[in-house]
Amino acid sequence: MLRFIGKRLASGVLALLVVACLTFVLLFTTSGNIARNIMGDQAPADAVAAKAHELGLDQPLLTRLGDWLWNALHLQFGKSYFSEQQVFQAIGSRLPLTLTMVGVAIVLIALVATLLGVTAAVKRGAADRIVQVMAVIAASVPGFVIGILLVLLFAIQLRWFPAVSKIGPTSKPAVWVSSLALPVVALVLNGIASAAQQIRSAFIKQLELDYVRTLRSRGIPEREILFRHVLRAAAPAGLTVLSLQLISLLGGVVIIESIFAIPGLGRLAVDATSQGDLPLVMGVVMYTVAIVVVVNLLVDIANGWLNPKVRVS
Repeated sequence: MLRFIGKRLASGVLALLVVACLTFVLLFTTSGNIARNIMGDQAPADAVAAKAHELGLDQPLLTRLGDWLWNALHLQFGKSYFSEQQVFQAIGSRLPLTLTMVGVAIVLIALVATLLGVTAAVKRGAADRIVQVMAVIAASVPGFVIGILLVLLFAIQLRWFPAVSKIGPTSKPAVWVSSLALPVVALVLNGIASAAQQIRSAFIKQLELDYVRTLRSRGIPEREILFRHVLRAAAPAGLTVLSLQLISLLGGVVIIESIFAIPGLGRLAVDATSQGDLPLVMGVVMYTVAIVVVVNLLVDIANGWLNPKVRVS
C-alpha cells in the first residue's frame, strides 16, 4: 500500500511541476510588455524599464522560471503587481471561503446522488426514469442560470436569503450560512443529477454480476447484500465520479462567486486575470492544481483500499 501511495504521490508532484512550467511560460510569453501594462501607456520609457528591472522582467525567461520554482518550493509566490500583497496571503484569505462552499456542496452531492442512484438502480421503473430525466436537464442547464434563478426567487421575490454575500473578516456563522446557502444549492443542483446517473449505472452493473445471485441464493438479507457488498463494490466508480464533480465545482465556482459577489478564490482569479496580475494568476493556478492532485490522491487511496486490484495495477 505504501508503494502504491508513493507512486500516486510522485505522479501528482510531476503533474504539478509540469503545469507550473507550462503556465509560467504561457503567461509570461503571451502577456506583451508586462511593465508597460502595469505603468500605463503614458509612463515614460525609463520608468517602464525601471519597473521591468524591479520585477526581474529583464532577465531570461528560464532564469525567472527557475527562481519562481525555487521560491514556490518554499511557499513564496511573490507579490501582486498592483496591491503589493503577498500572493500567499491573498490566496490564504480567500481559500477558506471557497473550500467551505465546495466542500459542503460535494458532501451533499455525494449523499443525495448516492441515495438517488441506488434507489433508481434497485427500484427501476418511475424512479429510474426520473433520475435519467434529471440528468439530461441538469446537463443542459448551465450553473450560472441556476444561480440567477435562485437569486430571483429566494433573494429578490421571497427575501429569504441575501442576493449578494455579506461575509466579512469578522462575520458570524449565521452570516456565512445565509450568504452561502444559495451558492451551495446552485452548485449541488448543477452536479447532483449527473453524479446520480453515474452511480446508478455502476450499481446496476454490480447487481448483474454472479456474486449477487450467489449471495441471494444463500439467504443473505437483501439490505445486507445491497449496502455491504454491492455498494462497496460500486464505490470506486462512485468515488471517481465525485472526484470529477469536485474538479468541475472548482471551475464552476468562479461563475457562482461572481453572481453572488462572494470574495473567494474564484473571484480573485477573475480580478487577477482581468488586471493582468500574473503572480496572482500563477498562485491561483498552483493552488487549484494542488487541490486537484490531493483529491485524486485521496480517491486513489480509497479505491486501493476498497479494491486491491487497483493497487496492483
